[in-house]
Amino acid sequence: MSTSSFAKLPFASDYMESAHPSVLAALAQTAGQPMSGYGTDHMSEEARELIRHACDAPQAEVHFLSGGTQANATMIDVLLAPYQGVVAADTGHVASHEAGAIEAGGHKVLTLPARDGKISAAQIEGLATQYLKDENRDHMVMPGLVYLSQPTELGTIYTLEELEDISHAAHAHGMHVYVDGARLAYALASTQDNASLADIARLADAFYIGGTKCGALFGEAVVVPQAGLVPHLFTLIKQHGALLAKGWAIGAQFGALLRDDLYLRIGEGANQQAARIAQALAERGFLAATPQTNQVFAILPNETYRALSERVDLSFWERPDEAHTMVRIATSWATRDEDVDALVALLRA
Repeated sequence: MSTSSFAKLPFASDYMESAHPSVLAALAQTAGQPMSGYGTDHMSEEARELIRHACDAPQAEVHFLSGGTQANATMIDVLLAPYQGVVAADTGHVASHEAGAIEAGGHKVLTLPARDGKISAAQIEGLATQYLKDENRDHMVMPGLVYLSQPTELGTIYTLEELEDISHAAHAHGMHVYVDGARLAYALASTQDNASLADIARLADAFYIGGTKCGALFGEAVVVPQAGLVPHLFTLIKQHGALLAKGWAIGAQFGALLRDDLYLRIGEGANQQAARIAQALAERGFLAATPQTNQVFAILPNETYRALSERVDLSFWERPDEAHTMVRIATSWATRDEDVDALVALLRA
């Protein structure tokens, strides 16, 4: 998307472009090729094998779902018993920006206070212990699953050590671990991250590799490292409205993303552009925190926010006080040097 076809500089989110050229080329190759439906085609199976190899999980189940909310709502529901809830950071996506999708599925979101967008193993241990010691626990929602996102809703990263500690604490109390990977490409490419796809597959009971925000036109790849963990998962995905009849349309995209390290390279470019913007914000004293991925948070005087909003498409986040506005600036695989140059010039003006 060029600035000439979009009224403002496009930094509101990381899904403002259609898809990476390699993904579009893969989709174009499907033209004139009749294929079986629901992800049973050869392109989807090739993508599954690429994902299994990248995750070092040769027996993993891989399912292609239509979107991130569908992936979260489906997997959290099928991993939980009816009397269980999902543990999440109070800033977590399922707790704040998913329109009550989890609650609509019949499961309470049990929030823990986040620090820099993250929760800790100690908090999970404390919550589980508190539940076990409560003599009224049979009248309460049992914590049954820990939800993490990598990166977090604030763009921060769980380190490998943190993931290992959380996985151990959750599993010690019979809880599943589920990782929302909507922006996983940017986490894997972060200089702050030392957790690989194989690490996530080893430590989580289920997770998804994000496509929509990471170069795909649409779609996510749900990975269940232990095949058969959820009986009849394919059927349950369809029951939840997350199964695409033209499954090859997602499989073809993930085949392109997982070849030749494209997924990782997509993340690297976006993170580098975010670092450039963060430097300009820091020079003005606007930077809220040093970014670890492709999301940059800034606290702007209201006058600056209003002026900048006339030229730049930003995401409003919150108002920390009456005089300031917090915004999110997001880069993506498609962020152009000239758009970053223009934004930096505006910030320095």
